[in-house]
Amino acid sequence: MQYLMDIAYLMALILLSPKILYRRFAQGRYRDGWSQRLGHIRRRTDKPCLWIHAVSVGEVNATQTLIPALCSAFPDHEIVLSATTDTGMARAKSLYGNDLAVFYYPFDLSWIVRRALNRLRPDVCLLMELELWPNLARQAAKRGIPIVIVNGRISDRSFPRYKSVRSFVVPVFSRVSLILAQTRQYADRFIALGCRSDAVRVVPSLKYDTAEITDTVTGTDALARQLHVGDEPIWVAGGTGDGEEEIVLSVHKQLRDDSRFANLRLMIIPRKPERFDEVAEQIRNSGLAFERYSRIKSQNLELTEKCPV
Repeated sequence: MQYLMDIAYLMALILLSPKILYRRFAQGRYRDGWSQRLGHIRRRTDKPCLWIHAVSVGEVNATQTLIPALCSAFPDHEIVLSATTDTGMARAKSLYGNDLAVFYYPFDLSWIVRRALNRLRPDVCLLMELELWPNLARQAAKRGIPIVIVNGRISDRSFPRYKSVRSFVVPVFSRVSLILAQTRQYADRFIALGCRSDAVRVVPSLKYDTAEITDTVTGTDALARQLHVGDEPIWVAGGTGDGEEEIVLSVHKQLRDDSRFANLRLMIIPRKPERFDEVAEQIRNSGLAFERYSRIKSQNLELTEKCPV
């Protein structure tokens, strides 16, 4: 089974290689961390190790209460943190780069996983939300390394996909030692996919622990001056993906055609930075006047007019 997985991964890599190369050279993605992705990972100490994996920015942010708690509970252990995406890695470095070994998550090819585990020698692997890969689960089980899913969730979109290949995922999920699920619904989904019911617990989401609940946030006044924000209504489309900006822009134009919302402004924050240029072009083609915050920030400008977008 292990070798079939490796063959499937390599075939997928061949099929996806044009897309990967395009993103590398046209969008600036996947330029860093190739040695780490191949399992060449360095630790800072020889202490026992706790390995935490967080896919991207949201999962990395959710570690902000977990990591201090682990440091306090296990002072004789080294905590290491991996991320998958470039934005996740940047966030991990900004939070922990001075204190922890931070690296890109290795590819799930069997020999790469073995190399990574040989170098890290973790006592436990903690996976934020999910990101459970077959070869990691298999190799960790062979070495007696517990896998814990923290802040676990299986989305409405992902659950039917997992169910459609249940016979394949059950052996993977059954190797998880502990699942700390965000809700009862998510817990039931983990159980339905092969996790032992006695290994599943429901705990509050860590993301709520890192939320800032305050009347003011540092920097908002300066940002408002830069963007020339006043009393006009503003709506924010945050974390947008492919196709969503087109819908938002269409709705925004319709709203501004209504005299009640003639001064309505829109702020769009795409989920992936590499799409910023693409989204800017969409806004330009929509005919709406707009400003890019990157230009305002880099030139330390303050807008003198209230752009629609």
